Amino acid sequence: MMRHPGKGASLGRVAAAYVVAFGAATVWLVVGPDTPWLWLDGLIADLIATLIIFGASRMHANSSFYDAYWSVLPPYLAVYWWIAGGLGIGDVRAWLVVAVIVVWAVRLTANWVSSFPGLHHEDWRYPMIREQAGRYGTVADLVAIHLIPTLQVFLGLLPVYVALVRPTRGVGWLDWVALVVGLGAVALELAADTQMRRFLRSHQPGQVMDQGLWGWSRHPNYLGEIGFWLSLALFGIAASPRDWWWMSAGTVVMIAMFLGASIPMMEKRSLERRPEYGAVIDRVPKLLPRPPRRTVG
Repeated sequence: MMRHPGKGASLGRVAAAYVVAFGAATVWLVVGPDTPWLWLDGLIADLIATLIIFGASRMHANSSFYDAYWSVLPPYLAVYWWIAGGLGIGDVRAWLVVAVIVVWAVRLTANWVSSFPGLHHEDWRYPMIREQAGRYGTVADLVAIHLIPTLQVFLGLLPVYVALVRPTRGVGWLDWVALVVGLGAVALELAADTQMRRFLRSHQPGQVMDQGLWGWSRHPNYLGEIGFWLSLALFGIAASPRDWWWMSAGTVVMIAMFLGASIPMMEKRSLERRPEYGAVIDRVPKLLPRPPRRTVG
C-alpha cells in the first residue's frame, strides 16, 4: 500500500510544484518571445504553469494539486499586467482591482490550506471524471480538471486586463460599486465557510446544514464566488464602457459552471449520503437568498 506524507509534507510538495510552475511562467514572461498582446503573453504563461501542475498531479496520482491554482493565478496575472501595462504605481483603479483580487485570493487559498488533509485525499469529483472517461482518463484529467478551469479563470480575468492595461476613462462611481461588490462577496464566502466548518466539527451523522447563511441559500459560498467575478467585470466596464457587451462573459461562464455542473454534482452526492437533504431542497433556495419556506405539518 502506498504511504502518503502528512499534511505538512503534502503542503510542502504542493508549494514546491507551484514554485516551479510559476517560476517557469515568469521565465517565459521575462525572457521568452513577446507576442503583440500582453493578454496572450499572460495566457501562454498561464498554460505553462497549468501543464507543470498537471505533471505534478500525475506524478503524485492526485489532481487536487490543482485546487489552489484557482486562487493563486489571478493575483499573479493581475500584478504582471499592472507592471507590464505601464499604468504606474499611482493608478487608483489598479490598486482597487488588485486589492479585491488579493483579499479574495488570500481568503480562498487559506481556506483550502486549512481544509486540505494531505495527499491521501483527492477531491471526490476527480476520480469520477477519470473513471467516466475510461481509457482516456488521463486526457480527461488534463482537459476537464486542469485546462478548462484555467481557461475559465482566464476569461474571468480579461476585464482585469482591460482595467490594468488599456483603460479608456478614469476612476468613477462604478469602480466603487465594483469594490463594494467584490469585498462583500469575499465577506459572504468567509462567513459561509466559517459557518460550515463549525457545523462539520459538531454535526451528527446524516445531519444537514441549514442554519445561518445556509438557511437562506443552499450554496452561499458559490453565490459569493459569482459576486467576486461580477466585481471584476464591473471594474472592466468602468475602465472601458464601450466594451460592456463582452465584459460579463467570464461571469456568465462561472454561473453556468456552478448551475450546470458544480451544484448538481454536490446536491446529487448530498442526497445519496444524507436523504434528509431533500427537505432542505424543498424549503431553501438554490442560490439567490431568501427566507426559507416553513415546513408544513
